[in-house]
Amino acid sequence: MRELAVAAHVHGDSGLDGPVLPSPTAVAASDDAIAFMRSLVDASPHPVTLVPTGPLTNIARYLDAYGGGGIERIVLMGGSIAEGNMTPAAEFNVWADPEAARAVLASGLDVTMIGLDVTHRAVTTPALQQRLREQGTVGSFVADLVDFFAVYHRETYGWEGAPIHDAVAVAHVIDATLVTILDRNVEVECESEFCRGRTVVDVWNRTGRPRNAHVGVDLDTGRFFELLVERIGVLE
Repeated sequence: MRELAVAAHVHGDSGLDGPVLPSPTAVAASDDAIAFMRSLVDASPHPVTLVPTGPLTNIARYLDAYGGGGIERIVLMGGSIAEGNMTPAAEFNVWADPEAARAVLASGLDVTMIGLDVTHRAVTTPALQQRLREQGTVGSFVADLVDFFAVYHRETYGWEGAPIHDAVAVAHVIDATLVTILDRNVEVECESEFCRGRTVVDVWNRTGRPRNAHVGVDLDTGRFFELLVERIGVLE
């Protein structure tokens, strides 16, 4: 989860008390990102599902270089129907590289967009954070990171918790019934002064454009958090 990774980086200066993650034991890949992706796709005996949870730059680069062979689907965390979190119109991941997002959506691959309309339904509560702490060291660490990000969301939205954005995309791959999906046309605004990075979702099929994406519109929040707590609980 991008939020947790960022908070982990600054945790030492955040003033939060609690467990910290151990030092990493893995070594960073030395290849360029798309070469690394290519090696994984080639090595897989089955078509792969990509779950990008940041800007889509490297996904677009990969498709430009190698095409979509070996890729079954792309489930991305990004975009939105109704709101932005970087600008009034745009979600951060798409805003950061709208041309890449446009290329991915125009690729002809099976693309699912898990946007803010869904992830803003995955807002933690104090009771959930207590459940996370009861899962042990990793759960306690995650709860501390949620505390860190809850400050921003309390000041911005008045929420008592923080949304767990990226995990919703992963959860949808694990259990497709968690997210309600509509098949719709999605275009990305790349040039507007005020709406750069906006994902324009044709919810009511007004344009007649081909439906190029599965768009998340609702989340079974309770079952999502049950899955999240269960999976974090096995990471001890």
